[in-house]
Amino acid sequence: MNPSERNKMDKELLQAIDDLINRGLHEDVNTGDITTNLLIPEGKQSTAVMIAKADGIIAGLQVAEAVFRKLDKDVKFIPTVNDGDKVKKGDLICSIEGAYRALLTGERLALNLLQRMSGIATETSKYVEAVKGYTTQILDTRKTVPGLRLLDKYAVKTGGGTNHRIGLYDMVLIKDNHISVAGGITNAVKAIKPKISSDIKIEVETTNLEEVQEAIDNHADIIMLDNMDNETMVRAVKLINGRAKVEASGNMNLERVREVAATGVDYISIGALTHSVTALDISQKIK
Repeated sequence: MNPSERNKMDKELLQAIDDLINRGLHEDVNTGDITTNLLIPEGKQSTAVMIAKADGIIAGLQVAEAVFRKLDKDVKFIPTVNDGDKVKKGDLICSIEGAYRALLTGERLALNLLQRMSGIATETSKYVEAVKGYTTQILDTRKTVPGLRLLDKYAVKTGGGTNHRIGLYDMVLIKDNHISVAGGITNAVKAIKPKISSDIKIEVETTNLEEVQEAIDNHADIIMLDNMDNETMVRAVKLINGRAKVEASGNMNLERVREVAATGVDYISIGALTHSVTALDISQKIK
């Protein structure tokens, strides 16, 4: 992802950001920031800076800017890095010039979002680096905080990962409970395939080689190898032999991910990218 792509957000994401900020400010500010409004004269101007307090990857600058712009339409947000850039502890991330009240009132919401997104991007980049040299792509999952999915997935992409399906609506993923109720993989695929357009991909979750073969026989576009050991995944990749894309899932961590990539899978999905986020430590100081 080049700098222009990193900072380009589509209309759906921009709308999600706007809605999220409105809810976030209502939750935090509600009828007004009592402390700030009583201490800071209306109209007073100042400058704040955001500083990295840990090494990591930045994601969410446009989101942070949007928070302050809601409170001061004339604010000047001056980033010194782009989304996707690496920062070291002590690096300047951005300067914000505007109404003193806006800088204080928007601080927590802006930092909460920027820190979370940067934490996701940072963790994703570690997994991407761990599989370097292989063609395997690191995928996210739907294990996101409700209301934050598009931001979480943007952060994964900024960290070098690849977005899996956005939700339940843009791809078929036949999992164990679907297979059980349908009476098998074959029944599930046959029930679904005639009812969807050709551009909708079908992925099937499998837990053993017999199920892998059944998914192949039913022309699945992607075959998920769920909680298989590395030896079984090697055999599954050989069995599939390019007839479908292969996704490894379940119990993935940094210690194991490179070995999994070596099995020949196309994708490794990792829920921990978004469900167990460690926020990147960033501070804001008024000059």
